[in-house]
Order: sequence, then structure tokens, then C-alpha cells
Amino acid sequence: MSESKKSAVPGSVPADASVERYRVLARKYRPASFNDLIGQDAMVRTISNAFESGRIPQAWILTGVRGVGKTTTARILARALNYELPDGSVKEPTIRMPGMGVHCQAIIESRHPDVLEMDAASHNSVEDVRQINDAIRYAPMGARYKIYILDEVHMLSGAAFNALLKTLEEPPPHAKFIFATTEIRKVPVTVLSRCQRFDLRRVDAATLVKHLESIASKEKVEIEPAALALIARAAEGSVRDSLSLLDQAIAHAAGPVRAEDVRQMLGLADRVRVVDLFEALMKGDITAALRELRDQYDIGADPAVVLSDLAEFTHFVTRVKVVPAVSDDVSLSEAERTRGRTFAAQLSMRVLSRAWQMLLKGIAEVQASGRPVAAAEMVLVRIAYAADLPTPDEVVRSLSENGGPAPARPQGNGGSAQPQSYATRYEAPRGSPRSSAAISPRPADDPVAQLEEPAAAPTLSVGSFEELIALAVDKRDIAVKMALERDVRLVRCEDGQLEIALEASAPKTLVHDLQRKLTGWTGKRWIVVVSKEHGAPTVRAQAEAQQAEIERGVQSDPLVQAVLNRFPGAKIVGVTQNSEAGEPLPDVSSDSEDQ
Repeated sequence: MSESKKSAVPGSVPADASVERYRVLARKYRPASFNDLIGQDAMVRTISNAFESGRIPQAWILTGVRGVGKTTTARILARALNYELPDGSVKEPTIRMPGMGVHCQAIIESRHPDVLEMDAASHNSVEDVRQINDAIRYAPMGARYKIYILDEVHMLSGAAFNALLKTLEEPPPHAKFIFATTEIRKVPVTVLSRCQRFDLRRVDAATLVKHLESIASKEKVEIEPAALALIARAAEGSVRDSLSLLDQAIAHAAGPVRAEDVRQMLGLADRVRVVDLFEALMKGDITAALRELRDQYDIGADPAVVLSDLAEFTHFVTRVKVVPAVSDDVSLSEAERTRGRTFAAQLSMRVLSRAWQMLLKGIAEVQASGRPVAAAEMVLVRIAYAADLPTPDEVVRSLSENGGPAPARPQGNGGSAQPQSYATRYEAPRGSPRSSAAISPRPADDPVAQLEEPAAAPTLSVGSFEELIALAVDKRDIAVKMALERDVRLVRCEDGQLEIALEASAPKTLVHDLQRKLTGWTGKRWIVVVSKEHGAPTVRAQAEAQQAEIERGVQSDPLVQAVLNRFPGAKIVGVTQNSEAGEPLPDVSSDSEDQ
């Protein structure tokens, strides 16, 4: 058959015809030099300084989430190490690459014989590493360095990592290693210690918007700024994800790309409508909130996504309340920035925190439910009804202001006032009569002191168990203090003699340690004996019994009862001391998230 007949076959393409195939944006606009990398300024600066000073290591490891440029950076590094111009003017590795060098195109296309890319996920055995160890001894065929790029290096087996260690630590002068991984914790520390590590960061939304805007301009695609902001937010810091979404949005719109097109493509609710839904919830307008959710569901919004957007906006308002400059983020719409500042000024931190917690729990319920929209509606009902509920401290304050009964001071131990905690009660201040500083020798100019013989050391009298604990506090011996409070049941305590019973948790050397330390602290000999008597309860047991008595007294207080009735399911979890009035205040907790 003649050539003319061959070319006339239907469906055939002439051999000399140039067929231009479409390349996705993520590949078409992949960075080819360090100047093209975005959002990785710290890494670029470190590598630049290393190249300029000649301090080039034998191995790098690049880590980060998907799509931040790990493999791309590895290829740029390989290109910089082997950069060479046809005229031979460049003789050393350099990061300044004004044009394509002799080896650049082959390295970018992953077909250079001296730059070997290996997927560690499919080549993770000892045999694969053994081939690297055997081949690395030979000099490169044409480039300056022989470079091994191992992607997803954490997939190597333990034996493969061990087989690579010696070569990685002392490779030939003509060899370099570049590793890339998304799971840096799975890489053995023995490998990490032999590499220079670079953590590639997520690219912030504002930088992604500018990057996408420049690419859309080069592609001559008309796209709304709000659409670019939606794509950048959905990409979550991944440049590759943002370019893939931009590619999809261009195909989806088949013309100018509007924000509405991107919302439909991503299944997102309108950001303004999310703000409207948030406002209805914070006002307690459950009718408007349910109607808004149903309208968004009817146009294709996923209920779980709607709640996620609500949670994201709640988080944004909370951040604005703490750091007002957050509202200047250009990736947010004008409505989000303006109304977010208004909500931050009007809503309290407790209301925002409660809404955040209920949304987090509600998202999990919606995702696990067989009827997502019904579950989402119930979540909104809970949030709307809880929006105008006061917190427990606000209830206490309002009852007191409206003439409610004042909280009674609990009486325990035969009608005595509330005792202090045992840690405070037994802590003696420095310089008190119980401390060694209180008993000092006579002054040097005292006539009586001049006639007396100087004492070897001042002695200290301790007549009670409480003073003994205070002495341990004064000496800052926490171990002895804790042992006396927790492990010792007092039988008898006199100056120089201590008779005790021990708990099962007491250290075996406690008696010897007490005798030695008390003798040193007081300047007199102490005898510590273990009695067969049961002794009094430990100090900690007494304090816990007193605390329980206080809580029972607070439980019967009319004001506390009013609070508990107002919040069904609430319970008292602790009692704290009012520093101003000296009265105990209950710490009320609820098992119900609506409270």
C-alpha cells in the first residue's frame, strides 16, 4: 500500500501533523524555578544561602500536605544542581537559572538518565534499595550529579530504610538524594538525622487568589473575584487542588466563571445566606432558620456542608472578637467581613463557644444520620433555643438582683464557719512562731548573751501535727508534706515524739525519713514510732469530708435550688470561695448541651 493511500485511511493522522493536546493547569503552570514557587519563602531563602555559600548537603527531605510542591521542588533542586549552559559558562550549582540549560528540559519531563525518580510506594523492598546502592557507585553519564528522587519515602519497609542508611550518610561525591513525603512521622529518625528537612507550608488563601487570578488572565478566562475566593478556600492551602478546581470551574461554566457556578460545582451554600442563617440562629428565630436551611437544601446544598459553613463562620466571628485584624482577609467576601465585625461586637464569647460546640456535635450527627436534613433541622432548633438562654452565673446574678434569697453560708462541724482547705490551713507564713526564723539567738551586743556560752544551733519546738505540716511547707519539702497529709493517721504528737499509724500507700522509708528530717529541722532529737492503734483519719480524708459537708449545705440553699430547677440535669461539681464576701459559690455543671 502506498503512502498516499495510508494517509487517506479514515481516522488516521499524518505522521508529520502536529497534534496539540490539552494539558491541565496543574501541569501547564507547574513551577520550573525557585522564582515560580509561591508561599515557600523560608525554604527558598535557606536553599539560596546554601548554594551561594557552597554548603550543599548530600540529602534533603521535603514534607507537607498534598499539592504544596514537594515533587516540583525536588525537580527544581535537581535542575539547580545540574544547571549548565551550552557555552559552559556555569560550572557550579546555582539557583539563578535565567533560561533553560542543557539538562533542564529532560529533568522537568522526568526523563533524564542521571536524575532518577522512584515511587517508594511501589518500590519499597530491600531489593529496590540494593539496586540504588549498586548503581550509585558509577559516575553520572552527562550531568554534574546523579540525583535520586524518592517520592512518598515513608512507604519504604523497615529493612529497606536500614539498607539505605550507610549509602545515605556517606554517598559518593557525585550523588545526591531528595526525599518527599506526606507522613514525616513514619520516616525513621535515623533517616531524618542524615537529611536537611524542609516543611512546605500550606499557601494562604490571599496568595492563592492572586496566583489563580494571574493564571486566569494568562488563559484569557473571565472569572469573578468571589469565585476565586471560593476556589482558594476550598483548596485548603493546596496549590494543585486550587488549579484542579479552577480547571473544573472553567469547564463547568463554559464561559465567564461566576461565583454561583463555583457554588453549584462544589455543592456550597451561598456565603451570604450562611451569614443570614447565623443571624437567625443568634436571634432565636427558629422559623427563619428552618426556612433558610430548607431553601438551601432545595437548591442542592448538602446539610452537613451548611453546618460546616456555619461552624466556619462562627469560628471566624470568634477570631474577629479576639483579633480584629482577622476581618481584613481579602479571601472573604465584603458581607462576611462587615457583618462578622458586627456579630463580634454584639455576641459574647460564651454564646459563640456554645454555638461552636453544638455545631461540631451536630455535624457528626448529620453525617451519621439516614435523614441528614432532618438531623440538621434538629441541630438548628437546639442552637436557636439555646441562643437566648442565660448561663448559670447570669441566672444567679439575675435572681440576686431581683430580690432572691441570698446564698446561705454552710455550717459544718458543729456550726462553725466554712474551714479553709487543708493546704491553706496548714501553711505557715515565713517568720511565724512555727518557723525556725521565729526563734533566734540573742543579739551580739546583748550583755546576757556575752556572759552565756554560744549555742550550737537554735532549737524549734513543735507541739501539734498541724505545726509539723506547716514546718514541712516552710522547708519546701513537698514530699514530706504530702506524706503527712495523705499517708499518716495521727495517734499522738508531742515535741520530740510522734506516734502514728500508716496507710497502705505510705513509703517504706517514711518513718526513717521523718525522724531524720525532723531532727535536722528542729535541732533536737525526734522519735517517730508506728502505733498499733488506728489513729485519726488522715488530713486529706478530713478535708474531703468537710468539703462534702459544704456541698451538702450548698445543695439545700434556696438560691441554688432555683438555679438547679431552671437548668434540668445540672449538678454541683464543686464549691469555690467568694473572695469578696467570703461566701462559698457553687460551680454548676449540666449534662445537657442545651443548658
